[in-house]
Amino acid sequence: MERKKSPERLVFFTDAVVAIALTLLVLPLADIVPELVASGKEPVDAITENFGPIFSFVLSFVVIARMWWGHHRIFEEIRAYSAPLVYVNFVWIFTIAVLPFPTEITGSFSANRFAAMFYTGTIFVSSAAQSAMVLIVRRDRTVAMSADSVTDRWLANTLLSTGALLIAFVAAAIEPTLGYYAMLLLIAAPWVAAWLTRGRAER
Repeated sequence: MERKKSPERLVFFTDAVVAIALTLLVLPLADIVPELVASGKEPVDAITENFGPIFSFVLSFVVIARMWWGHHRIFEEIRAYSAPLVYVNFVWIFTIAVLPFPTEITGSFSANRFAAMFYTGTIFVSSAAQSAMVLIVRRDRTVAMSADSVTDRWLANTLLSTGALLIAFVAAAIEPTLGYYAMLLLIAAPWVAAWLTRGRAER
């Protein structure tokens, strides 16, 4: 008798990685305080002189939270894992674990082309892995809870988000600052997905 491939342990492990990544994001900001004390500056300078690192921290926190929520939704529709799902999930975990690194680089070198491409590229790969997981759940009936676990709107939203991040990565290669602004396209993805799938069964 084949054992049930419960996704619970995979979810617990993934959540632990996300929690650690979110914690690591703030460590560079904590290191600012001893530097201020050593140079005799005021506490408010921790904010006024560090807009770049603070902005990159907030942006990355929101990105990881958004990615985690998408991941949570995917695994709510999974009754058993498959080898492809595990492999893609580890790619997703890798990008989340790595993200604090490009976040710190971006905070220090926001207008640098490599920094912007490294940052947007990492998030793009993460989104691509998430899109792959959605496709696996949609197509593999041994994994999904039901045949309609992933709706057209959900799939469209996921693919459009990945496309938006690809645009951001290309924009960063052209003009670093433009790459960061292009990430705002993520806000439009759900609206466009709803428009493209209007009239169809919704999740």
